[in-house]
Amino acid sequence: MKDYVELRNGGYYIAGKRVSLDSLVYAFRDGESPECIRQSFSTLTLEEVYGGIAFYLANREEVDQLILQDEIAFENERRAQQAADPEWYARMDAARAEMLVSTK
Repeated sequence: MKDYVELRNGGYYIAGKRVSLDSLVYAFRDGESPECIRQSFSTLTLEEVYGGIAFYLANREEVDQLILQDEIAFENERRAQQAADPEWYARMDAARAEMLVSTK
């Protein structure tokens, strides 16, 4: 039997590729078909996409927990960065708001 997913650097990846399983899972959760996911990741074969999805479905609780941990860590880091330089983030928020107003 072929292994489509491997554990590397604390996360799951499509075996032999640089594509994280998380990437496939987010697309799958958003309702994208395997064929559509394949188009988004040109280094993967359709077989690898299906293999990744099958792995996710068979290990959903574990994979979802790892994804949640990554999301929490990302959010904590984002908040720490924002707290370290609130003026910069305020300027970026103002610039973003200005862009939204000017495009309407």
